[in-house]
Amino acid sequence: MRRTPWGRSVRHEPLDHTELARLLPAPGDPALSADRQLLLERHLMTQIQQQTGPTSPGFPAPPAGPPRRPVRRALFIGVPITAATLAAVVAVNLTDGTGGAPESGPRETAPVVQLEPGTTKAVSTVAAKASRAAESVKFTAPRQDQYIYVKSEVSYTVTEENADTDESKTYVQKLHPREAWLSPDGLRGWLFEPGEQPEEGVTLDGDVEGWSYNKVSKLPTSPKALLDRIYADTNSQSSRDQQAFDTISDMVSEQLAPPKISAALYRAGAKIPGVVVVDHAKDAAGREGIALARTDEQTGERTEWIFDKKTYAYLGSRGVQVKRVDGIEPGTVVERTAILDRRIVDEKKSRRAVAGSST
Repeated sequence: MRRTPWGRSVRHEPLDHTELARLLPAPGDPALSADRQLLLERHLMTQIQQQTGPTSPGFPAPPAGPPRRPVRRALFIGVPITAATLAAVVAVNLTDGTGGAPESGPRETAPVVQLEPGTTKAVSTVAAKASRAAESVKFTAPRQDQYIYVKSEVSYTVTEENADTDESKTYVQKLHPREAWLSPDGLRGWLFEPGEQPEEGVTLDGDVEGWSYNKVSKLPTSPKALLDRIYADTNSQSSRDQQAFDTISDMVSEQLAPPKISAALYRAGAKIPGVVVVDHAKDAAGREGIALARTDEQTGERTEWIFDKKTYAYLGSRGVQVKRVDGIEPGTVVERTAILDRRIVDEKKSRRAVAGSST
């Protein structure tokens, strides 16, 4: 899915930068990455939701904005934030020169594939096979002082915006490796993503749990109860069905879940209206598979969960444009991922697996 530094398309009124600079403390090093800016906002929104409560008659949802391509890049980062910090980030994001948008990473022409229509006939069958495959995986639960290590190959469509000039540029990242270390509580971690993050990597330490291992492992194993729990976290700002599908997408990709929970997630996903089977799909590593998929009517992108056709093990995901939106033509591959390794390690940045933990 297309990413923006703020995870949404917004238009800011011109700012009096002199007055803003007088009111705010010096921001220090302005070279914040797009991901860091995005996650500052995510953290703020989490705090707002915690303070105001979920969408309900007593807590009406904010007015819906124009159609946009939501952000779903799984980072599981949380950072402390204050109003001054966020304002400083806004100021950095709106300035020109070195304070502007981060330098673009390596890019390539987006792949284009022949669109294959999905079918609802085998949704339950594929979900059942994927669930049985998930339940058969040998599993070792991580200790709270350990880390979940996930290695993948990824490529996303990225949009960088300059709110002062109202200019934006969209490009497809070159396929590249990504390694994440996540603590079970979701509050500690590290990320290596060459070409897209600083060479030494970036910390994932913070105070926002998100869908951590601890949280996911406590979900119900009944598909219906699990889906009800996920729907309870959705809002009225966009399709609740799509939000639920995207939430499960994040849980089954760059995260770890006990086998019974993983199995329930696939069965729950199959119950979401609009889910279809795509018989031929290919992950970022070029592995052929079969997919459970759903099209976001707002963005025109079909997100596919790809499974090995023989073992039904989860391989990765693919986002394919199925209708023209924002100038993106049908058949364009806007997102590719492939999970190459998932294991438990004792230390951050370690790749040495704990015995019996590789999945």
